[in-house]
Amino acid sequence: MRLDRFLSETTGMSRKEATRTLHRAEVTVNGEVEKKGANHVPEGAEVRFNGVHLQLLGPTYIMFHKPVGCICANDDPHHMTVFSYLDLPNPDKFHTVGRLDLDTSGLLLVTNDGKWTHRITSPKHGCKKVYRAFVADPLEEKNIESFKRGLKLHDEAKLTEPAELQIVAEREALVTVSEGRYHQVRRMFAAIGNKVESLHREQIGELSLGDLAEGEFRELTPEEVALF
Repeated sequence: MRLDRFLSETTGMSRKEATRTLHRAEVTVNGEVEKKGANHVPEGAEVRFNGVHLQLLGPTYIMFHKPVGCICANDDPHHMTVFSYLDLPNPDKFHTVGRLDLDTSGLLLVTNDGKWTHRITSPKHGCKKVYRAFVADPLEEKNIESFKRGLKLHDEAKLTEPAELQIVAEREALVTVSEGRYHQVRRMFAAIGNKVESLHREQIGELSLGDLAEGEFRELTPEEVALF
């Protein structure tokens, strides 16, 4: 790989910025100042920019505990974003696997592997997600059957796919869905005349959030990546 492209891939700077950086003698390759962007980076070479070691990232898979008030975007002028929390080089190369809305917390996956994302988000794979919902009005046993049959959401003709509603307490439930419609869980409760007051995603497929603290993140293990 050319050195100017290497700098662009590892830092997010443009090729033009990389060229200027090289001309300022701010880059070393194996301890020697290198100014020519067209030169190729030898395999295993140590590249440093102002003393900071640069490394190309291969496919990367991250679990993040999204807080309420954080949005699933790379940049936003009004809110904290997922990437405000993640310490990633060149964050524009990454994306969230699906989304959680501003008022929903919980398990969010972040990656630079589009094929992996497709396996999780494609409707044909039916990947299940588990949410914990706290609602305004007491839940009833008949709600379980309503979720199982499918619900008609506002402004949509097609019923939701069968979902599992597990009543945990009078106003608390676990909801398992296999779709990813816009604000789906909130709209499902609205369809039975109830209102979600707080919503938290606990699980995607067989992967659980576990004890990861709010606002914290970690890389997935190879075994976890292979779940999808």
